[in-house]
Amino acid sequence: MIHEALSHPRSIVVVGASNDIAKPGGKVLKNLLDGGFSGRLFGINPKEREVQGVPCHLSAAELAGPVDLAIVSIPAPLVARAVEDLILNAGCRAFIVLSAGFSEVGPEGAALQHRLVELVDRHGACMIGPNCMGVLTTTYRGTFAGPIPQLRPDGVDFASGSGATAAFIMEAGMEMGMSFSSMFSVGNSAQLGVEDVLAWWDETFDPATSPRVKLLYMEKIDQPEKFLRHASSLIAKGCRLAGIKAGASEAGNRAASSHTGAMASSDAAVEALFRKAGVVRCRGREDLMLTAAIFRHKPLSGKRLAIVTHAGGPGVLLSDSLSKGGFQVPQLTGPGAQAILDGLFPGSSVQNPIDFLATGTAGQLRHILDMLELHYRDALDGVVVIFGTPGLADVTPVYRVLFEKQQASAWPIFAVLPSVMTAHDAILNYQSWGGFNFTDEVLFGYTLNRAARVKTYEKTCAEAAPTVDRAAIRAVVDAAGDGYLPPADVARLLDAAGIPRAAEVVATDADGVLSACDTCRFPLVMKVIGPVHKTDVGGVVLNVASLAEAREHFHRLMAIPQATGVLFQPQLSGTELFIGATREGRFGHLVLCGLGGIYIEVFRDVSEALVPICAAEADDMIRRLRSYPLFRGVRGKPGLNAAAFADAIRRVGELCQAAPELAELDLNPLLASPDGVFAVDARIRVQK
Repeated sequence: MIHEALSHPRSIVVVGASNDIAKPGGKVLKNLLDGGFSGRLFGINPKEREVQGVPCHLSAAELAGPVDLAIVSIPAPLVARAVEDLILNAGCRAFIVLSAGFSEVGPEGAALQHRLVELVDRHGACMIGPNCMGVLTTTYRGTFAGPIPQLRPDGVDFASGSGATAAFIMEAGMEMGMSFSSMFSVGNSAQLGVEDVLAWWDETFDPATSPRVKLLYMEKIDQPEKFLRHASSLIAKGCRLAGIKAGASEAGNRAASSHTGAMASSDAAVEALFRKAGVVRCRGREDLMLTAAIFRHKPLSGKRLAIVTHAGGPGVLLSDSLSKGGFQVPQLTGPGAQAILDGLFPGSSVQNPIDFLATGTAGQLRHILDMLELHYRDALDGVVVIFGTPGLADVTPVYRVLFEKQQASAWPIFAVLPSVMTAHDAILNYQSWGGFNFTDEVLFGYTLNRAARVKTYEKTCAEAAPTVDRAAIRAVVDAAGDGYLPPADVARLLDAAGIPRAAEVVATDADGVLSACDTCRFPLVMKVIGPVHKTDVGGVVLNVASLAEAREHFHRLMAIPQATGVLFQPQLSGTELFIGATREGRFGHLVLCGLGGIYIEVFRDVSEALVPICAAEADDMIRRLRSYPLFRGVRGKPGLNAAAFADAIRRVGELCQAAPELAELDLNPLLASPDGVFAVDARIRVQK
């Protein structure tokens, strides 16, 4: 847990304080001084008595009174001893360890880090780092990096697993006028990681004073359950979260023995985790800051926007971009449109986009925004203003009106200011008042579209889960060994989970063929048991119409290497779908669905969710598929039973929860029709 001594210290000591601001110990001290830290400030350096005008001491024993926070920048082998001295002699309980040379350099450094964490934990202290860039809050600037962004109580909160990346992300935000409330660079995350900062934001959230926008940069997710719990909780409290999870390429060379294994990856689990929590996943620092800027505006209550511009092209580009995400740019008509036009120069257009020409003035912009809010408050949900300049006049007055209207209006007004060179000074003025802006209308439209797609499930997922026979599931799994289950056990698991399946009979010798045919009836399907990918080895025979055919195919199938039997099923018809599940380490089970049969890896049209899966999540999984139109019906053909498919998805999730030992599960294909879905082939692998 993060102590208040870390977030709001009343006294700080810099261990390794220096007059050389090219060194971390010198630069962090300078940043503290430049930031106007109002508490007591000390240095520890055996070679100095004063550093940058700050009293400097030989050791912690010389400090006058207790110290809340220590920022440590000395060689790694000396850190633990210095920390212990501060704990014992100065009562220090919060540490930021900037020093490198720990687990990131190998076993010897890892041993130093282990000793340091054990020491901090034993004394009930908290630590950021080691190997970190530091911490920024509205109380102090505890970082050696720069430039320092504007720090305001209403800025964004930011936690990063990488110091350099945090600096680059903040620079991208500063160019847009973004302010920050806090920044935690956790470095090696030896004691406190990004998830712990997220938990602290949640547990200390004050609806009256806490920032509503939280940003994350993560290179690993060690505690996905903690991430989900606190991210969901913050969003339920009215916050909006966006994050980057880097490192998504390991699945490219991952060997897998099933369709699900080939399609799934740890990155798919991350995608599902972010989606389940309601966190917007971004792919780069510009992307993250654009999303943060969207979130800093008043929330949109719908998707109807007015576009105000003084150049036709950007308005058209933005309209096209917004339409791809389902936004509307409705035509403005009636007395309201005429009232807007009456205040503009001849040649202006108010059709929406509203184009008030390159000679548009600050007064005209105020007039447009006033009239929109007066006449179209029930017909629109927000406004986008695109205003640059060819350099003929200073546009600062226009931006002043824009900023004032953003603060006063009940709906969000987004500013796209594209003239980053010709209006550079005017944009800086706008940002100095507290404004933040976009520079590209198409990127703005893309980001707004994605932010609008984020869903949360805390209200829609309160219904009971499907009922499954857990006792029957446990009986099968407890008796099984590692590896693929035999067909009879697979059938028992599907029945216990309530997943509809086609009737089936297994024959292991020629004498069983007649009985199998009598039970399944012609026409029927025959499938080899044993090989993983039956189709690849010619192990599936369709439309078997007679006993003679069945016997002939039986002998051929049993001759396939690794064959242990033949599965007989009635020949069913329908669209081939797929449901799979795989266990993804700490993330738990990941369930995937999509088109089935041979098309699963051809089209890779799949969506994913982490268990447990509620009804709304299962419905979203289906709607995210590119093949979703098949469920609605196309070209006169009836649609597929989406409700039955969603129920099967949820039941697979419940099966995985009842049996965490399931490593991989494939239901491929399921045959879908307007009447329902039936599993006609399934493989389940257990790994205890």
